[in-house]
Formats: sequence, structure tokens, C-alpha cells
Amino acid sequence: MEGIQLIEGEVRELIRRQRLDPGRDHGELRALVREVVQDYEERSLHGGLVPLADRDVATRAVLDAVVGYGPLQPYLDDPTIEEIWINEPARVFVARDGVAELTPTILTDEQVKYLVERMLKPSGRRIDLSSPFVDAALPDGSRLHVAIPDVTRAHWMVNIRKFVVRAHGLEDLVRMGTLTQPAARFLSACVASGLNILVAGGTQAGKTTMLNCLGAAIPSNERVVSCEEVFELKLPLRDWAAMQCRQPSLEGTGEIPLRRLVKEALRMRPSRIIVGEVRQEESLDLLIALNSGLPGMCTIHANSAREAVIKMCTLPLLAGSNVSSRFVVPTVASAVDIVVQIALERDGRRRVREIVAVPGRAEGDVVELAELFVTRGGRLVRGDGFPPHQDRFERAGYDAIELLRDVA
Repeated sequence: MEGIQLIEGEVRELIRRQRLDPGRDHGELRALVREVVQDYEERSLHGGLVPLADRDVATRAVLDAVVGYGPLQPYLDDPTIEEIWINEPARVFVARDGVAELTPTILTDEQVKYLVERMLKPSGRRIDLSSPFVDAALPDGSRLHVAIPDVTRAHWMVNIRKFVVRAHGLEDLVRMGTLTQPAARFLSACVASGLNILVAGGTQAGKTTMLNCLGAAIPSNERVVSCEEVFELKLPLRDWAAMQCRQPSLEGTGEIPLRRLVKEALRMRPSRIIVGEVRQEESLDLLIALNSGLPGMCTIHANSAREAVIKMCTLPLLAGSNVSSRFVVPTVASAVDIVVQIALERDGRRRVREIVAVPGRAEGDVVELAELFVTRGGRLVRGDGFPPHQDRFERAGYDAIELLRDVA
């Protein structure tokens, strides 16, 4: 360990002298590290320096420190790890296949702060006492969230949600056991037919992955505009315009919230709009867009399809006192067509629990739902409901009744 620290110090000094950029000059830095490690080993043969136990391990550790994110880099490189979080420097956790575990990694407060600064540098975002929270995307697409005192008790708290691409389409979800083949076939037809789809679930349930897979089923001739807090979607589309929010500057100006993005997206000639997640008043603008005939999709935090619809009926009320439930409830009933509920099970697997249709009717403040697929005995099976807009299925070349017929 002592030898690695000495090598790291020498490498950092050479980086300063040669004015190399760790974020850009990767090839030069790798060659530099190998040279310094070799030189150290040669000097250690003559005594006075602690010999390296393993040259490859030392080279990797130094590269992680100067090019990557130090002790966290092995977790970022591990494809089985989905999330990394730091509660305090001596308590670093990871989630592997949906199950949390405490790692042996022990950091210092200064190391945590340095790592956060390194992570925020590519995005240009900041964190300080005046802005104690930050959301940003790492270069590989992972999502970073940081909170600092005095919002937290004593230490910087860091969450890195990795974007682990395990499913690129609905067929991949079938292979992983998240979805059944009949349900995947039906959802693919819903997307192609231009139905509006709401993906609901809890934290880490797989909502963004489901949204990506649904997006992959969008016809290639459509223009898609997406709006997100930070870039997470990775859609295999030819004509796709992606936008993300912007935090305020040091002077408190220049913020671009999600609601502004939704409004701007409507001016960009979209054939379809996708919103990463609705949390606040932007839900009103999305509902108005969907109600005007523009197909769309979004995700929402909710533990059931019914709760998701209720939440869509209440979030628009945050837009102002002039927005009433008498307007919102029937708008939700007519704008949302399909709700897909996905959940993270106790064994760490993600599974679709229910798919419901919204026929377009509401009684008072209650929106009518029809069960298309429900979970019984641990299996996703056919419910007794039918989807709305069967004419849209026909125009897209599908028979909605046939798609749902004889599904076990």
C-alpha cells in the first residue's frame, strides 16, 4: 500500500508538470503510469523502497486513482453492481442484483469530497452550502446524487445509480423473467398503435429500463423528444431529441425545470414525447399534450396501477390554485391509456405485477380501470379487461382482441 501511494504521488506530480488532462488524455496517462510502476520496481531492487506485491494490481490501483474514481472504480466497473452509496466514509454500500451489502472500503472525508468534485467536473454542476443537493450524470450514464451538511447530519452522502443496460427491448425483459411473452407482444402493439403509457413502480423497480424497452418499440419513422432530470434514457431511435434540466447558477439564475422542457418539447415537432419521470406540476403540461392527441410515455413513483392513476390526478393540482380536480380527473381518464406496474421483489428480481387499461371513464373523482394482466400465484396472467382505442390498433395492423385471446 505504501508503494502504491508513492507511485500515485509521483504520477500526479508528472501530470502537473506535463499538463495532462485526466479526463481526456487517457492513453498518455496509462503509458505514464506503466512507466512509473516499472521505474519503481527497478529502484526497489536496490533497496530502500517497499517491493510491490503485484505489478498489475498496483498499476490498476494508480490508474483508478488518477483516471477513474479511486476506491469506487472497481464497483463502477463491476457489471453485477447496480448502485453504490456512501452513508459516511467508513460505510460504503453497493446493491448487487437488487440486494444491498456493506463493502470493506473505508474512505476519509477528504477522499469523498475529492471524488465528488471529480464526478461533477464533466457535468459542470456544483454543490456548496447554498445548494446542498446535486443531481448529475457521469460520463458512462450513471446517475449521481449528493447531499451535504447541514442537510445531512455530519458527512457527505453520495448515491451513484449505475445505468446497467441488461435489456434493450421487450424481448430482453421476457428473457429476464420481468415480463411474459403475451404481455410483451401486447405492449409492443400498444406502442406501435400510439397509446399513452404510464410506467409505475418504486425506487429501483426498473421503471427507466421498462421505458427504454418500450421506447425501442416506437416505429422508426417517428420523431421522439424526451425530457429528463438528467440523461438516463438510451433509445435506439434514428430521430430522437433528448433534453435534460439545468440547475441554477451561482447567482441563482438560469434554472431550467422539467416543466419548461415539456413545454419546449411541444415546439420541436414531436411525433411522440417521453418524460423520464413526473413528480410535480410538469404532469399538467404532459397531460394537456397527451390529451391533444400527441402520443407519449412517462414514469411515476407508485406502488400499484391504481395509486399511479390517483397520483396523476393530484400532481397537476400543484400547478396552481386555478387547476381543479374537476378538470384533471377526466383529463387523466382520457389521456392515459395503459399503466404498467413494475416492482422489485424480495429476491432482487424485477417483475411486472399488473398491466391495466384506462377506458376513458370517470365517476366523480375515481377513474375507471380495466385489468389486462394481473399477478396470480406469482404469475402474470390475463385479466378480464380490454384496452381502449381499438381503432388505433387496427390502423397499426393489430387486432387488440386477438392479442389478448387465449392468454393463459
